[in-house]
This record gives sequence, structure tokens and C-alpha cells, in this order.
Amino acid sequence: MTSPLLPTYARAELSFEKGEGPWLFGRDGERYLDFGAGIAVNALGHAHPHLVQALTEQASKVWHTSNLFQIPEGERLAKRLVENTFADVVFFSNSGAEANEAAIKMARKYHAVNGHPERFRIVTFEGAFHGRTLATIAAGGQAKYLEGFGPKVEGFDQVPVEDLDALKAVIGPETAALMIEPIQGEGGIRTVSNAFLRELRNLCDSHGLLLIFDEIQTGVGRTGKLFAYEWTGVTPDIMAVAKGIGGGFPMGACLATAEAAKGMTVGTHGTTFGGNPLAMAVGNAVLDVILEPGFLKEVERKGLLLKQRLAELKDRHPGVIADVRGHGLMMGLRIVVPNTEFIAAARAEKLLVIGAGDNVARLLPPLIISDAEIGEAVKRIEAACAAIEAGQQSARLGAAQ
Repeated sequence: MTSPLLPTYARAELSFEKGEGPWLFGRDGERYLDFGAGIAVNALGHAHPHLVQALTEQASKVWHTSNLFQIPEGERLAKRLVENTFADVVFFSNSGAEANEAAIKMARKYHAVNGHPERFRIVTFEGAFHGRTLATIAAGGQAKYLEGFGPKVEGFDQVPVEDLDALKAVIGPETAALMIEPIQGEGGIRTVSNAFLRELRNLCDSHGLLLIFDEIQTGVGRTGKLFAYEWTGVTPDIMAVAKGIGGGFPMGACLATAEAAKGMTVGTHGTTFGGNPLAMAVGNAVLDVILEPGFLKEVERKGLLLKQRLAELKDRHPGVIADVRGHGLMMGLRIVVPNTEFIAAARAEKLLVIGAGDNVARLLPPLIISDAEIGEAVKRIEAACAAIEAGQQSARLGAAQ
């Protein structure tokens, strides 16, 4: 039967009926260990009791009022984000792409109100992914996402990551901001060096530019800090957040200093659903858990444990795993064979992982993963490697005959 859904996804022949913690229960009767977490979205796993309670309680009160009225839970969530970050103000949206759109508009508006409307260009970095809107695919700059959608939206310049000379060469009188992911997620779990990020901050300060961090995938505890910028010694002016902040409920946010956001006055931007009571209740519940004393330290510890175990696997299976990369519970395996083959082999072992650029398989488990479950995932990855190696051996024997 042909699906009535627009065929923009190559969906696996697999669906789920319930989840519990890091486990998903398929309609095929099997139990899967989820090391994708909905692409870093289910930060607290599936059906987390505190999130379920918060959503259920709010659902029995009021779902939506629009931003024409005060939303106290949104005020509370914004205050908590401000208290725990560099930011002074927060704009809530429904997704990461919308958070990045807000960041782009904010950077342009900042220069316009400062008397320089000609400063609208934003420098981004090769391999980036910032969303699927016309502006954010232009910001990402990847040809595979731009093809067929007409002229690329004007105002974005891409340079290679870590290439300071190329960056300096492209900054000009029309440049408004630099925009970067501290760790490229879709680009293949490629970590940007702290030294390069510091150079970005210095360039922004010396040229009067704004520094935008896209922490849609790295944020909300994923690296062992609330946000990845905390590891770098660099503070952005604007930061886009999504995925984990809603724990599975659609939600994004754009955080900024008061100075960077000064152009965003009444009527300059808006959203129908962003920041509605349901989203705000869940967002506050997520922070309740992640900001508990010791929670982020545990994420950091578990991230190191996972990295060590993966490094051991790389040593034992060099014909499958070429590299281990990442930070905290945002890990990537660069695969020797096509990463789709590895992902399928992992799925056959009832382990869910996600593809990324640079032939990488991403491991993004829920932050509540236990040591025992990390050990179980490593066991299943090893079984997947063994299955691939057996296939390679069989192919070699067949070719030799």
C-alpha cells in the first residue's frame, strides 16, 4: 500500500508502540536499546515519570492561549535559562530551525538598529546543519539540501572549519555575525577546537560582529554541561537551542544577551505555538531533572565510560571502526564500511543508532542511561562489528574461488 505521507524520509520498516527509559518496544514484539534518542531529543528517555506528570497536569488545565497573553510557566522557564547561562532574554519557538531563524533575524536587526543595515551577512562553516527552512539551508550551505529550491537565500558565506585565514578573508563591511555548532552533529560529530572558537570570539569583538552558537544538538546536558559553550571558555552573544529542551515535546529557544537582542522589539518577530503552556510545562520538567545536583557530572562520567569502551572496540575491530569522536553522550563512530551497513547491523542486534556525515554513526543515548545499559550497547555494537566482519570474510572467500 502506498503511504499518503510525503516521501521525504527513507523510513526503516520498524515502528514502536511504547518506550521506557532508554528502551523502545517495537510492534514487531522486540525490545530495542535506543542510542539515537529521537536524534538527541529524548534527553530523559521515554515516558520519564516527571515529564509525563508535568504534561498530564498541564493538559488538564490549558493547552494554548497564544502569546497575546501572559504565560507564567514560560516566564519561569526563561528565568531559569537566563540564570543558568550567559543570556538575558529568551524567545521560545517550536523547533531548532525556528530558533536559528530567530538568531539570524536578531543578528541582522542588531546592526540595522545600530545604523548599519548593510551588515546582514553571516559566516557559517562547511559541514554545518542549521535546519530545513530556506534561510537555514542557506546557512548550512550543503548542496544536497539546497538543490532544486531555487536561488540560495542571500547573506551567507561558508568557510572550512578551523581555517582562520579563510575566515578572515571573507569578513567584510557587510558581515554581521559568525554562526557555528561547537560540535557538528549532522556533519559527523566533528568537534571544533576551543582555540578556534576563541579566535571567533576575538574576531567578533574586534570587528563588531555577533557570535551565534547553534547548540540545538549539543545543548541541554548532552556533553556533560548544560550547554557545550561552557567547556570552551567562549561565550556567544546568541544561542539557538532545541531537541533536548523539550524532552520529546516540540520546542526550541533562542537565547541572547540584552545587547544582541536590542532590535527585537514589539512586532519584529513572533510565533503562534512557540512557548505555549504545554511546551513550557515540559521544558520546566526537563530542567528540574537536568539541574538536579550531580546530574550533569554523571552525564560527564558516563560519557567518558562510553568513549573508553568504544575506543576498545575500535582497537578490536579496525576493519569496521576507523575513529571514535565526540564529547559526553554525543559520540560518533566513523565507519570503514558504508555507515548504512553498520546501522543496519546494529539494528539487527536491536540497537538503534543514527547516521551522520563523514560516514559516521551517531550514538546519542538518553542522558539517564545506566552503566549496565552502556555495557549492553557496547556488546551489541561488538556483535554488529562481528557480523560485518563475517560478511567481509565470506565475500573474500567467494572472490578467491
